[in-house]
Amino acid sequence: MVFNTGSALLDAIVLSVVSKETEGTYGYRITQEVREVMDISESTLYPVLRRLLKDDCLEVYDKAFSGRNRRYYKVTEKGDAQLRLYQIEWKSYSRKVSKYLLEE
Repeated sequence: MVFNTGSALLDAIVLSVVSKETEGTYGYRITQEVREVMDISESTLYPVLRRLLKDDCLEVYDKAFSGRNRRYYKVTEKGDAQLRLYQIEWKSYSRKVSKYLLEE
């Protein structure tokens, strides 16, 4: 992608991906889903997850899987509110940008 991705957009996409699963989801799966939108490595994703945890937008729990624990991330109430704000802001921003970039 030729456009730079800011941290707020990355936070919004991660929150959106995690919010799709009511029981939460794990890091590798989050990475795979985010990669459908943008090129991202796991080393980029985990600082985003830690920041969202620190900001109380996500909570974390471990769940047994194939004889070991897998760390799951789940959106909190604060994370839901933040995601709604991102969605409102994105609609406005993308409409304004599209007006100029897609104008014929």
